Amino acid sequence: MFATVNADCIGCGACEAICPQVFRMNSYEIAEAYLNPVPLDADDCTKVAAKSCPVAAIILE
Repeated sequence: MFATVNADCIGCGACEAICPQVFRMNSYEIAEAYLNPVPLDADDCTKVAAKSCPVAAIILE
């Protein structure tokens, strides 16, 4: 699975709090998926982070 964060991100940090193995805040305080493909052991938390995003900015493929 691949994770991306689109331009709708508001920088709330929920994804990083839920799944720091895959998501982090960049220097602009916008989330980014820094580990792709997503490791199998982070699959579940990546899905939870995507569902928890208040603006649905996380895309999973």
